[in-house]
Amino acid sequence: MATLNPSDLVDADWSPEDAAVDAAVDDAEPMQTDSETLTPAPEDVKEIEAAVQSLDLGTKGKVKEVPPVEEPEPEEDNEENKKRHLNVVFIGHVDAGKSTTGGQILFLSGQVDDRTIQKYEKEAKDKSRESWYMAYIMDTNEEERVKGKTVEVGRAHFETENTRFTILDAPGHKSYVPNMISGASQADIGVLVISARKGEFETGYEKGGQTREHVLLAKTLGVSKLVVVINKMDDPTVNWDKSRYDEIESKMAPFLKTSGYNVKKDVHFLPLSGLVGSNIKDRLDKKICSWWDGPCLFEVLDKIEVPLRDPKGPVRMPIIDKYKDMGTIVMGKIESGTIKKGDSLLVMPNKANVKVISIYCDEKEVRQAGPAENVRVKLSGIEEEDVLSGFVLSSISNPVAAVSEFHAQLQILELLDNAIFTAGYNAVLHIHSVVEECEIVELIEEIDTKRRKDDDPKKKKPKRKPLFVKNGAVVVCRVQVNNLICIENFSDFPQLGRFTLRTEGKTVAVGKVVKLSNPGNSIF
Repeated sequence: MATLNPSDLVDADWSPEDAAVDAAVDDAEPMQTDSETLTPAPEDVKEIEAAVQSLDLGTKGKVKEVPPVEEPEPEEDNEENKKRHLNVVFIGHVDAGKSTTGGQILFLSGQVDDRTIQKYEKEAKDKSRESWYMAYIMDTNEEERVKGKTVEVGRAHFETENTRFTILDAPGHKSYVPNMISGASQADIGVLVISARKGEFETGYEKGGQTREHVLLAKTLGVSKLVVVINKMDDPTVNWDKSRYDEIESKMAPFLKTSGYNVKKDVHFLPLSGLVGSNIKDRLDKKICSWWDGPCLFEVLDKIEVPLRDPKGPVRMPIIDKYKDMGTIVMGKIESGTIKKGDSLLVMPNKANVKVISIYCDEKEVRQAGPAENVRVKLSGIEEEDVLSGFVLSSISNPVAAVSEFHAQLQILELLDNAIFTAGYNAVLHIHSVVEECEIVELIEEIDTKRRKDDDPKKKKPKRKPLFVKNGAVVVCRVQVNNLICIENFSDFPQLGRFTLRTEGKTVAVGKVVKLSNPGNSIF
């Protein structure tokens, strides 16, 4: 152990001069106490207080400066939302020119540039399908391009002076009618595309053609306004012939009337050429067509008035698709109410509480979205695998009904050969984005459409339950499904209360929900 040498305690740098300085310090005034040292002069106190106050004000100022960066956002949203939003579904027989017309609309409204068009033109030429290049804008799938048939519902956006539109390009082929139904169920306006080419209109219109079925489905699915565009008027077999246009209009008008459309109020007819873009954005040149004085397609779409939906009503958003991207994202069209960022909502029928993290509308993030908007909503509180197409995002205070049985009023259109519509009849139910197998459990009452206005109570009393009904009958029946589905009475929410029944790829009936069972009960 090292011993401490006394000489080590002496500072090595100490000198006699230091001793003199130490002596002088000892002779000076006694040293101040700690308390005296810590008490500053009154002037200093004022300076310190002023400094603290300025610091405080500085930090407050900084906190206030942050929000204005985010403040302009809602104003931008309001600017965008000044334009109303409508969904337009393109329907009609296969090869009528739906995708080509949709592609031409996007090109004329500046959504597609010339370079892309040239690329598609070359691609179509390589496939020996020169006239298909415009359809490639809407038909992005390779299978669709090779066959020249739309399979999935194409989706695109364009704007006119007063309106933002979402185009829904529905498939025309009878094999893909379920896809057409999912497209039409989201639409506000329908554009029925009819080919004026000799033989093509007749094929689509005759029994078994998709023109008839699409019109019936559109009306059932809530497409209240219809624009009938007679396409391919530039074809050599037609050459803008007025007699051909009049012939098609005279055949279509009575059929549209029987389908439930008011032809004078709800239907607009106009000629156009989807391939060359005539009468789409600009009115027809008199040199091309001397007899047409009416508006072009953009003008008609811009002026169409559709019934307003309630932005303050309970939230109802049927989910059409979902995927995972840093959380669960659901897609759909808001049928009622307004969804805001931070809202707590309910996913029905599995009663999952969720929170809205963000909302995307036309690829842009927004703070809120109202009725008729197609949106993508990012949710927390639910896994992507727990969400299915047909589920409904609804408000907690007033959730959508989830039932496995309901009363419906059906109109039988055309049953399959040798089929009888009776208790025990099985079909596929299409209601908003729900596709579910169902069974007719009981026929309750057949409605006599001819005697509906008869007020004689004696004639109304005897109501025998029918054993079966035929084509064209209107019947109230009890429908049962295997799983819980989210629906509403037609009188409360038409969008969630109208449906179609299909069997073996054919639409056999259309109907509306008139009474819901109590959730969990199978008996009324």
